[in-house]
Amino acid sequence: MIILLYNIRVCNTLKSVNYSNHGKDDNSIEKFKRNKRSDEIVHENMTNIEENNIIDFKTLCNFRQGRLEDVLSKRYEYNTSIERGQRFLLQHVNSKIDLVIIYADIAASTKMSMTLPTETFVTIVKAFSHELSSIIDSYGGFVLKYVGDAIISFFPSEFNKYLICDRSYRCANSMLAAVRNDINPVFRRHGYPDLRIKIGMAEGKNVVIQYGKDKSSQIDLIGYLMNVTAKITSITRPDRISVGGTFYTLLHPKSQSDFEMVSLENMDWKYIDKHNEKPYKVYTTKYANE
Repeated sequence: MIILLYNIRVCNTLKSVNYSNHGKDDNSIEKFKRNKRSDEIVHENMTNIEENNIIDFKTLCNFRQGRLEDVLSKRYEYNTSIERGQRFLLQHVNSKIDLVIIYADIAASTKMSMTLPTETFVTIVKAFSHELSSIIDSYGGFVLKYVGDAIISFFPSEFNKYLICDRSYRCANSMLAAVRNDINPVFRRHGYPDLRIKIGMAEGKNVVIQYGKDKSSQIDLIGYLMNVTAKITSITRPDRISVGGTFYTLLHPKSQSDFEMVSLENMDWKYIDKHNEKPYKVYTTKYANE
């Protein structure tokens, strides 16, 4: 089985891992370093990225599992960063930009925090945050921030909404698959509980704000879409993806067939679609990602 990854983004992802404990992967890492580009060039040419590097799925799975094994064995420590996302947003401070917003949240995390040893719970959250961030990066997305046990990320969608919505949806599916195929098998071997996540997505305009005067101060996204995406995630079942109505209409018909409309009649749902002034529609995948 194979997966397609973007040649430029995979190179940057492998470099960002900063992982040297597995010599057997050195050749693979070096192979992709030759295609490196700056993040700015990647963004400018986002619609022209060619999916022309094929990586064996088993190799990628082994790489991720080997890294997680070393984390759980305390031979390696994650170094997760939001610097790429901050650099991109710095170019758009005090403006509105079109983005796909993705919330990825650990299901039943409150119960886990109450029943698991603190160190175990912290390790689970760190593994979730780093491994899924690397997937977001490989698809050309950016991590905005980590909020408790959730990752908030974004994909710039101004230039080709259809392409970016399709790409971000495939990214979300890859995140679910990585949890199921890569992370949970390692967790089980070390006596950790299975991880289950839920994902919410929406597309639209967001306000970019920087809270301080210095260019190094935190940059964030605010606005209606951020609130809608958070609410969509909160009503999503584990192992599923839910999307807003606008995002759904931008998906390829084949991808749309994965979804069904969510009944919001018995929910405290007050969100209105700004395009038609009707209640904001939500669609969720028909079946859990398996």
